[in-house]
Amino acid sequence: MVPDDETGTGPEPGDGEADAARATGASGARGSGADGGNLLTAKQAPAPSRHRVGPRQFLHEVNVEMRKVAWPTRAETVNYSTVVLVTLVLLTAMIFGLDIAFQHAANFLFNP
Repeated sequence: MVPDDETGTGPEPGDGEADAARATGASGARGSGADGGNLLTAKQAPAPSRHRVGPRQFLHEVNVEMRKVAWPTRAETVNYSTVVLVTLVLLTAMIFGLDIAFQHAANFLFNP
């Protein structure tokens, strides 16, 4: 395994040593456990660069990221839309019914 500070990618999944470190909350640096767990703090990830890219580079990066999106199929979209519309109709009917019920209750109480 390559040390974390050389690649900046962190431990690889399935690495027994890294899994043990994650489970105990320990960083890659180990201290002596007998004297109270003298562990060094983990290095913080470097801050993202603050420079701005041009519009052309930005649009290119957006296009690259959009290709990675798992778009729903037409059937999934129709299914999700149907669920949303049915839920909308049911909740609208429920709120309408409660509004009418409260209106009748208020009229009964305040108009003898």
